[in-house]
Amino acid sequence: MRRKFSIRLLIAGAAMAIGGPAIAQSCVQANERTAFELRALQSQLMVAAITCQRDSDYNAFVRKFQGELGGAYNTIRTHFRRTGGAQGQRALDGYITTLANEQSQDGVRQGSRFCQNVTPLFQVALAQTNASSLAELSMERNVLNPHDVASCSDRATPAASTPARRPAASTRSAAVTRNR
Repeated sequence: MRRKFSIRLLIAGAAMAIGGPAIAQSCVQANERTAFELRALQSQLMVAAITCQRDSDYNAFVRKFQGELGGAYNTIRTHFRRTGGAQGQRALDGYITTLANEQSQDGVRQGSRFCQNVTPLFQVALAQTNASSLAELSMERNVLNPHDVASCSDRATPAASTPARRPAASTRSAAVTRNR
């Protein structure tokens, strides 16, 4: 009897170890969503700085929000450790690379309009006061964000009683559709 209990406990533990990352990955917590939105905004501004020669604007943004940007990175790193386990660092690296690549490709698709479209974002971002307001700006401006995972609170709350709060677009077509 005791041996059967031990085997069941071992099997249950193994199932949780295997399924744990999948369960944890099914949603992002509110503070993680803020961090992902802030990181998407930072990446968009970095691409704009390189493409549009706005280094001084980007540097001012980074200086002003150094603490918030560092905190967002740490929160995202913790998210990928929680959801990816041993593969967390690889998932984080992949996210950051994909984020920069997608935003760079969006700039290429916009062509000569990219700089005129994105340059005003520097002044608006610099006028913000904290990570939450920057995350809201990222969502309002539909900054591309390839980490398209539902918020845990959205999954736990029925849609009818949840206020309309959407993450940033994961594709430009989603951003355009959302603005119509």
